[in-house]
Amino acid sequence: MQKIRLIPVGFCVIALLSACRVQAQDPVFTQFYAAPLQLNPAFAGNAGTPFIAINYRSQWAGFNNAFTTSSVSYDQGVRGHKNALGISVLSDDAGNGIYKKSTAAIHYSYKVNLTQDIIAKIGVSGGAMQTRLDWDKLIFYDQLDPVYGATLPNGTRNPTQETRPLEQNRTLFDISTGFLVYTAGYHVGLSAKHLNTPDESFLKTQKNLRIGLPILWMIHGGYEWVIQKGNRYRPTIFASPTMMIAKQGDFMQINAGVYAGFGPIFGGLWYRQAYTNSDAAIVSLGFQQDFFKIGYSYDLTISGLAGRTGGSHEIALSFNLDPYSNKKWDYNDCFRMFR
Repeated sequence: MQKIRLIPVGFCVIALLSACRVQAQDPVFTQFYAAPLQLNPAFAGNAGTPFIAINYRSQWAGFNNAFTTSSVSYDQGVRGHKNALGISVLSDDAGNGIYKKSTAAIHYSYKVNLTQDIIAKIGVSGGAMQTRLDWDKLIFYDQLDPVYGATLPNGTRNPTQETRPLEQNRTLFDISTGFLVYTAGYHVGLSAKHLNTPDESFLKTQKNLRIGLPILWMIHGGYEWVIQKGNRYRPTIFASPTMMIAKQGDFMQINAGVYAGFGPIFGGLWYRQAYTNSDAAIVSLGFQQDFFKIGYSYDLTISGLAGRTGGSHEIALSFNLDPYSNKKWDYNDCFRMFR
């Protein structure tokens, strides 16, 4: 129990380690299918019509909103062409403001018909990444008083012998790529973020030492099983078994589950595994009508921290700005969960 109480201090230590040697992982949305450009730049233009996605995640809400992530994206295909463009902005806050990362990227995808039924898309993205460290929020071991902690009763913060880095705000160039293959029934994709491994370090421990952000590899795939085909009188009922694997440095997670749609109502059940550690059981539920879609998911922690994290909450909004034009496009039903 004492370890749990010390977690806020642990966040400070994590942020300090990030300042010296960045080994943190990128945020990954539970509703990854609701943030397609964050999953794979090859998804740009897949809805054919102008498409907006808005996502917000609060991870481990029981620890004073320790990790919060939000993103906004817009993408659009070009009618009669194989090109598509998109733009996205993401903000990630770790340790309640101790370490923040913001990215803005432009995405481009190109479609190729491999056969009459199989389509491939390649995507690239490039943009700016900004990282910021709030040094004054860090608490070091030599600041901890046995009675009062880091702050004395008069409000004065105990001094530390740690050296403040000269640079606490960095802006870096970042590039990513992705590949996607799909038919009317299934899809499989691979993406690689941070191909240029940008160096986020604030402190240099050796003159020529460069520690770049590890490449984030993401493999995803799924199949759509139509249980009841819809018509003008009844909606389509379908289920989509889906899997996503994320690997970055020493970290890896696997999300596997089923997404199902029943007319305007959709939902899903998922399980997340991190190497040998069972991480979370996930439930999602949402509503879709015409151009608007909203989804909510909750991650129930089932690891050794079960009952202590407060779980994770996520909300996803999307807007299809021309929902009735999909029939005019070469559009595949296997992406029904992504739009």
